Amino acid sequence: MRSRLGDAWLWGVLAFLYLPVLVLAIYSFNASRFALSWEGFTLEWYLRVFTSPEIARAVRNTLVVSLVSTAVSTVLGTALAVGLHFHRFPGRNLLRGGFYLPILIPDIILAVALLSFFALVAFPLGLGSIVLAHVSFQISFVALLVRSRLQAFPLSLVEAARDLGAAPGEVVRRVVLPLAAPGIVAGALVAFTLSVDDFLIAYFTAGAGASTLPIRIYSMIKRGVTPEVNALATLLLLFSIVTITASMWVLRRGSQEP
Repeated sequence: MRSRLGDAWLWGVLAFLYLPVLVLAIYSFNASRFALSWEGFTLEWYLRVFTSPEIARAVRNTLVVSLVSTAVSTVLGTALAVGLHFHRFPGRNLLRGGFYLPILIPDIILAVALLSFFALVAFPLGLGSIVLAHVSFQISFVALLVRSRLQAFPLSLVEAARDLGAAPGEVVRRVVLPLAAPGIVAGALVAFTLSVDDFLIAYFTAGAGASTLPIRIYSMIKRGVTPEVNALATLLLLFSIVTITASMWVLRRGSQEP
């Protein structure tokens, strides 16, 4: 009896979480322009998504922001994780705890803080400001994933390389980075996904004409939820699922390697 109640509770929670997503995907194929009036199956809205110049511009901006911010945050986050893992210095634990701040702080607070900072230093709003804003929270995710990977292999490998006369830079290049590669790749994938999906921080820090894909979806929703919006949101959701699944696969595969 208890097992059946547990199963029912589990399926209820799963339905609560994923049923709205399923409805969104189904109605993206709706032939009617009205969101909740089903009139048949069509691919017209997906064709409109792929042929819209406004959406193409938003996709291009999103890719530029995501690729640049991911590259910067991956390099900085990896360097930060390696430095904190292998070196001891005053304030190390405090800095390590700072990893969690961008994750724990609500997005609205981070967005307002970044907007205030850009206004204070007179930094022009645009794609550049979005890149810097995204790097500010992407670094934490990259550093945490790389650090978790570094903790999985013994320090004796690094000590052996040092005993054999390898220079510090050579130890990092030939021992640390290859062993940390799964965490680095997973961190980069997660950072890229977070950048693509981000709306709130990008909305606050974007200038005129710097519309990303989530901002474009928001502007379309202002005119009403249509199957075209559902189609675009479904594609964005599928992309997020694929990249997050890929990052989990990379981490799992890396943890199984000797």
